[in-house]
Amino acid sequence: MASSKAFTVLIVPGLRDHVADHWQTLLAARLPNCRTVPPLERDKLSLDARVAAIQSELERIDGPVVLVAHSAGVLMTVHWAARHSRPILGALLVTPPDMNREWPPQYPSPQVLEENGWTPLPRGPLPFPSIVAASSNDHLASLAAVHAMADDWASNLVELGPVGHLNPASGFGEWPQAEMLINALLG
Repeated sequence: MASSKAFTVLIVPGLRDHVADHWQTLLAARLPNCRTVPPLERDKLSLDARVAAIQSELERIDGPVVLVAHSAGVLMTVHWAARHSRPILGALLVTPPDMNREWPPQYPSPQVLEENGWTPLPRGPLPFPSIVAASSNDHLASLAAVHAMADDWASNLVELGPVGHLNPASGFGEWPQAEMLINALLG
């Protein structure tokens, strides 16, 4: 990996926050200069609270930052970028969910997310380089929907193949490709 002393990686988890065997948690443990947006104690579905948590963590970091977001963390990151101005080296945005799709019952409904400020999703180009990593069989977003998001955000798209939602339920724990994609983002 590029010299991580030159930048800090900020992990932006999805709605489930910290999951011990998630690839983001394992990546954070491996990288020497890495932080994670801490879990919310309340207002867990509030987009404003999620964006404020990202901003608060960024205010604690001196120097360049790379964002690494997964699932709803991607949506949080995109909303953060639309509201705040801070130089970011780049962002790895992994398996973003489609806000226009009905999600399985263990997830919040689109109506609940709308009531908590998640829509409309910013669709303009991001102010920093980004890679969107997409799954061909994600139950939270079709490949076509992720292509459209990547196009709107002016992100490079990397198709990962059939990796589900790239979480422990899909068989991912370790995901070494994350570090390769961070390097590609910076290279």
